[in-house]
Amino acid sequence: MFCNDCGNDIKALKREIKRLRKIIRDTPPSLEALLRRRGLKVFKKEPSDDLLIPESQFLNQYYKKLHKYSFRLFLRDVIKFQRGFSLEDVTRYATREVIENYVAYLRKIGLIGRLNRHLFFLKKSVKSFGETLEWFFSEILKREFLMEATWGVRFKKPVAITSPPGGDYDVIAKFNHSILYAEVKSSPPKQIYQKEIKAFLDRIKILRPELSIFFMDTELRMKDKIVPMFEEELKTPLERIKKEIFHLENSLFIMNSGDSIIQNIETILSWYYSKKVSS
Repeated sequence: MFCNDCGNDIKALKREIKRLRKIIRDTPPSLEALLRRRGLKVFKKEPSDDLLIPESQFLNQYYKKLHKYSFRLFLRDVIKFQRGFSLEDVTRYATREVIENYVAYLRKIGLIGRLNRHLFFLKKSVKSFGETLEWFFSEILKREFLMEATWGVRFKKPVAITSPPGGDYDVIAKFNHSILYAEVKSSPPKQIYQKEIKAFLDRIKILRPELSIFFMDTELRMKDKIVPMFEEELKTPLERIKKEIFHLENSLFIMNSGDSIIQNIETILSWYYSKKVSS
């Protein structure tokens, strides 16, 4: 004898299964899962040897300070003269009053100390600003764009790939159901060479991200040197989106830090989605 209640229960169960399948289908996989699907397993990430950040209670304010280009330039000089520097050594990109405030701030959060009346020193030995800039760019993606992100990533050699992905992947983030990859350069354009452009493009071939960004922390023009090097390597011209932001086929983007890093990322994402919809 057929049970009406049992039939209703079965229908409800089928509806629930259908709903759960849709949720699973529409929920993007984790960043780790996206990488594993590409045959890539993380070997190391987020190194701290050269990371210049304060203790956790000061981190939010420090993050906000890093949005100022003058503060990032100041930190580069602090690292350059880390064993002992005067205010004059680090007063190249801002007024003395601003630098005095920056020095007082770094002393307050415990990153620098005083050698004597005129000299200060960095309490941690740091080779360059590179790792801190990678951390900062990753934090921007997390805090401002709600992406799952990591930085300073090295992979184990994939079984299916004859040559392993060389060097660090500076920043990798989960973007939609795919990946965003950013190369983050703290060096000025004059210190960037063709081999670095080629290495960046080679890493893209292995990672296969949906969107790639080559970011230089400078307010200098990208068109003078960086864009021509990309065009030489790619054998095709890049299109300017706005100011010093360029793209190729709505997947590869070049940007500097003019205006603001956040604003430039917003410009890239807005452009990306508008072209994706129109296509």
